[in-house]
Amino acid sequence: MLGEVPNILSTSDVNMKIIGFIKTSLLDWDGHVVASIYLPGCNFRCPFCHNPDVVLHPETFDEIPLKEIEEFVRDHADFLDGVVVTGGEPTIHKDLPDLIRSLKSLGVKVKLDTNGSNPDMLKDLIEAGLIDYVAMDLKAPLNEKYDELTGISTPLGDIKRSIDILESSGIDHEFRTTLVPILLTVPDVEAMAAYIGGTKKYALQQFRPGRTLDPNLEKVSPLSSAKVRTMAERAKLYVRKVVIRGDL
Repeated sequence: MLGEVPNILSTSDVNMKIIGFIKTSLLDWDGHVVASIYLPGCNFRCPFCHNPDVVLHPETFDEIPLKEIEEFVRDHADFLDGVVVTGGEPTIHKDLPDLIRSLKSLGVKVKLDTNGSNPDMLKDLIEAGLIDYVAMDLKAPLNEKYDELTGISTPLGDIKRSIDILESSGIDHEFRTTLVPILLTVPDVEAMAAYIGGTKKYALQQFRPGRTLDPNLEKVSPLSSAKVRTMAERAKLYVRKVVIRGDL
């Protein structure tokens, strides 16, 4: 188990490459003004991923000094509600707890974006009080179809355990699904909502055409607004709140 959050953590104690930094975002944490940090690499190969270079070629990105980020957060604490740590997949980095400790020492809230593949890391971060909100991606129904959406042989046991950890932890969280045309159907979304039945918040995210890890999806049209709404209505049968993100 991780220790208590320290009052001060030296930047020099954190061995973590940061490849992206958005100073102000209104979109990355509902109802919050945040700064967002992007970490390199991912253990999934989702065909619809819009950041293929982050996944496949993280070494091509310049490193952003943590000190620079800390200075910005400290200087703008009057309007920043928190910091989002995203990727890539943040939990593949063993030094993630140290990075988050350095952020928490600035007095800000931290949101973690994750694919749920590292339940041990997730559990430790929660128990140490290092994160305030978690957004976990739910790619597909919890069966063999998950592999189609992740591009790997998915450790479904780890995904299920992460869901259980979040649901029993008491920490504020959401599950979210990108509605990938061709790959996901209305019954798929209903099956996912049923699995997380009773959860507080389930976000359905509209697919955006553009550069994707699988070039075959680059020009695929998003689902129709009618189909997205149908998916949302089915999901509402099982979860307490459904939100739709993206243009319809």
